[in-house]
Amino acid sequence: MSGDAGEILALLREWDTAVAPRPLVIETSGSTGRPKRVLLSRHAMRTSALATQERLGGPGHWLLNLPPAYVAGVQVLYRSVVAGTEPIAFQGSFATTRPLVHGRAYVSLVPTQLVRALADPDETAALEDFEAVLVGGGPLRPEVRERAEDQGIRVVQTYGMSETCGGCVYDGRPLAGVEVRIDDDEQVLLRGPVLFDGYEGEPERTATAFRDGWLVTNDLGHWTPEGRLAVDGRADDVVISGGVKVPGAAVAAAILGHPDVNEAFVVGVPDDEWGERVVAVVTVSGLVDLTELRDLVEPRAWAPRALLVVDELPLLPNGKVDRVALEELAADA
Repeated sequence: MSGDAGEILALLREWDTAVAPRPLVIETSGSTGRPKRVLLSRHAMRTSALATQERLGGPGHWLLNLPPAYVAGVQVLYRSVVAGTEPIAFQGSFATTRPLVHGRAYVSLVPTQLVRALADPDETAALEDFEAVLVGGGPLRPEVRERAEDQGIRVVQTYGMSETCGGCVYDGRPLAGVEVRIDDDEQVLLRGPVLFDGYEGEPERTATAFRDGWLVTNDLGHWTPEGRLAVDGRADDVVISGGVKVPGAAVAAAILGHPDVNEAFVVGVPDDEWGERVVAVVTVSGLVDLTELRDLVEPRAWAPRALLVVDELPLLPNGKVDRVALEELAADA
């Protein structure tokens, strides 16, 4: 490890053995607005790391290819500390990093990274070497997961956030000690030893994050017939257009059914007539028009009223889609 990652790794090693260490301060990505500074105790971080290790089948080497300052990257480094292994430094691509991967190894990706890796046979082959490829930080399309698994990649879909020390639900099942509840508004609530201590310097914001000891997430979800948690999207992903609540994630999923649409994200922009206008922002590999995409969406009232084709979706440093930037692009267009 070198640079920022090496410095953070050294600090984590000291922190892990310190007497009464202060909480880690992890800044959120700010994908939907002002970032928060999340306080994570050593107990919460160790509980999370050990539960992950147990769920995946044992300690191993972790490949770091995510920014080391965000929770997913910090967890890669800290899981290495807890496991007593050295993290693997990413060499610019999975194919060039492949010679460094030996024995039991894990890697964490965001969905965009997996999609792009699957477009390159060498990158795909390199991912087959990992005991598990954790994918989180956003929705993973079922067809992308199926394509990856057909290539021999062992995908584990994770759900969590900075406030839960990263992923705390794997493939719809909570890690040891984590509880999940869905309230009457279909909002996901979480409880357990992996929860954060609060937001640094923001007691009021901390108080509003909890309800009777449960962390109130901004995500909507339901239970599958198999008893697994399925996340349907963010509560703030709902666009209210003409009095109709339009779930952006569901519309994006329908649009991705078009063979020439590679990526899709749905946002709302101010509109004098509709209150908010539903805009589909897409990357494509061929010619796509709005009428074709509207025909894919049911009910019809959810269909986008505008289409914006971009070369690539804007991403935050941690690989998540930058929702604020997309809304600005859509509004300008």
